[in-house]
Amino acid sequence: MLNMVIPMALALVTAAVTMSFWRLLKGPSVPDRILALDTLYVNTIALLVLLGIHLASALFFEAALLIALMGFIGTVALCKYLLRGDIIE
Repeated sequence: MLNMVIPMALALVTAAVTMSFWRLLKGPSVPDRILALDTLYVNTIALLVLLGIHLASALFFEAALLIALMGFIGTVALCKYLLRGDIIE
């Protein structure tokens, strides 16, 4: 059962990553692009977790944690820059 579900989930998450990347490139406004970037890193984390399960490797889970940390910091920095025009006060 898991041999059938994981490839389907990988295909669907890859499609979600592609659509998020398209919104990042073609977003009509800056907040739309920031939201697309946030969605892109969440989908990338899901993709890495699925690959880790599929390949039975713990390295992918560590990479997913690092991407989650960097994505959160990046989203906060971009939002702060958008609201105030300055990241470091």
